[in-house]
Amino acid sequence: MDPSSQATCWTLIRGAAAGSGEGRERFGRRYAAPLRAFFAARWRHSLVSQDVEDALQEVFLECFREGGALDRVEERRAGGFRAFLYGVARNVARRIESRRSKRVKDGGSTFDLDRIEDDGESMSLAFDRAWAKSVMREAAQLQEDRARESGPEAMQRVEFLRLRFGEGLPVREIAKRFDLDDRDAIHREIRRARKMFKEALREVVSFDLPEGTDADVDAECERLQELLEAAP
Repeated sequence: MDPSSQATCWTLIRGAAAGSGEGRERFGRRYAAPLRAFFAARWRHSLVSQDVEDALQEVFLECFREGGALDRVEERRAGGFRAFLYGVARNVARRIESRRSKRVKDGGSTFDLDRIEDDGESMSLAFDRAWAKSVMREAAQLQEDRARESGPEAMQRVEFLRLRFGEGLPVREIAKRFDLDDRDAIHREIRRARKMFKEALREVVSFDLPEGTDADVDAECERLQELLEAAP
């Protein structure tokens, strides 16, 4: 996401629906991960990797075709675009499963149709966790890009944060790695880096909640973090 842009998810969606090649490429990059996670979770007892990729492509075809899903989505619908995309994925899954069921007698089905996970909480959770991971990665990349523009000190600050919370290193080990004596200074830099990440995360979340209030954005940030913290 271009941090200087005023684009929202609806700008991206309208561009993809209108046939923009760049818009469709960005749409695919942004939403592929949660879609893959949904199909993999739904078919985990009968999983063939090709089935997941075929389903992913079918979702994109359903979204991009003339008169398709993206032409029907309403910007103010309850649950926002995430809920809409989840519904499209669920419909595509059922359609694929229906086609496969007709091939069972011929021995051509790649699914164990009796063991499909249908619409349970685990499906939604798999989708939402993958969505959360995607958002966090985008926020981390935005933070890193801004730090790179600011210079070496900002980049070091980001590295402190990555080592502390990404790799779980204690501050004393970070100090040794950088040959630094002032641990309090490292703590301060980590606090600054966490603030920078929070700002980047709010911007990424705002992209998907263009109509949301500050409170809505803060609540969504907390929800995404809780999803990842609760992951096994």
